[in-house]
Amino acid sequence: MRINDSIVISEAELRETFIRSSGPGGQNVNKVASAVQLRFDAASSPSLSDAVKARLKTIAGRRMTKDGVIVIEAKRFRDQEKNRADARVRLAALIERAAAPPRKRTPTNVPKAQKAKRRQGKRRRSEVKSGRKRPRAED
Repeated sequence: MRINDSIVISEAELRETFIRSSGPGGQNVNKVASAVQLRFDAASSPSLSDAVKARLKTIAGRRMTKDGVIVIEAKRFRDQEKNRADARVRLAALIERAAAPPRKRTPTNVPKAQKAKRRQGKRRRSEVKSGRKRPRAED
């Protein structure tokens, strides 16, 4: 399975299990295991660099087990082959997102006009609140 120019995952690293799917399909749902559970051991995969593995861990979230295995369940379609393809596409998209290094944040300054506008708003709000006070005895 080709992810990008530098990452290629072999078929031996993927494990597919077929399970019964819920949802549409009538009586066929009870007989056919059309849903796919795709497992990929990302933690011990030689195809991924350490940086990609670290980013994949945060991006995958609950889909990754404590052992570093990514589990993707595909049960969108009634057809087993379509679910297999869907699971592989979703895994490839996940790894592709992790392969792209995050963009570096360039710090920016708040414009002076924006700061002045904020202070003016605070001043106006303060005047509104002070106008609600009881008048002092000397007034």
